[in-house]
Amino acid sequence: MDRQSPNEDKVSREKGLNRVLEILEYLHTTQRAIGIGDLAKGVNAPRSTTYTLVRSLVDAGLLEMAGDGNRVYFGKKLYLYGMDYVRGNDLLRRGRQEVDNLSQETGETSELCMLQSGRYTIIHSSPGTRPFRISSATGLQIPLPWTASGRLLLAGFERGRIEAMITEGDLILPDGRKLELDDFIDDIGKARATGYCVTSGLVDAYTKCLAAPVFSAPGKVEATMCLVVPIDTSEERTGELIALLRERAARLSIAA
Repeated sequence: MDRQSPNEDKVSREKGLNRVLEILEYLHTTQRAIGIGDLAKGVNAPRSTTYTLVRSLVDAGLLEMAGDGNRVYFGKKLYLYGMDYVRGNDLLRRGRQEVDNLSQETGETSELCMLQSGRYTIIHSSPGTRPFRISSATGLQIPLPWTASGRLLLAGFERGRIEAMITEGDLILPDGRKLELDDFIDDIGKARATGYCVTSGLVDAYTKCLAAPVFSAPGKVEATMCLVVPIDTSEERTGELIALLRERAARLSIAA
């Protein structure tokens, strides 16, 4: 029987690891349990290979089969790993508390956001107390040009790096409008200069987003704190919220 060379073994292991990462990323993107056949199509892998990897991940507790036994999703062990990360990350631990406090104090939906895989990502979200709830979910990833936070998270990046991160699709808003890349880059510069950012009616026509930067070092934006409020929020109220947001973000920056 032919045996694989050490180099072939290494390539095979790397390919298998990449498939595992693709499976985890696809489940994260879809945000729901999914059948193995659909999962195989989603990651463009043979069904037999996908089934073998899923079985191993289920045995390891990283994935679990849904109640019907035909679909798969994240397992409890990944949740526990995530909690370990929260406990070990001082910025995230403090940030979660700041976001919860801000939401309770203002009654508005509050978020802690970071840059992840070239996307604006909600790391923690706390809903407001309004009867009309604004959609916001931890783990949600949104194109950077759609958000106030995206303009702050890219502050300090060179133009070439920004261009490499933004696709044509990222510039198309949910309602079909297209943002100009030059305008987006100008907005990044303005956000950096003012120390905060406000966007209106980008993700939907009924909300505006207020964001302030959290620094991990001078000039380095590690995260943002933001509030998502109704678009008809008065200028006076908006100004009050921006001041409060900047104060809390600065406090978190010191903690970082």
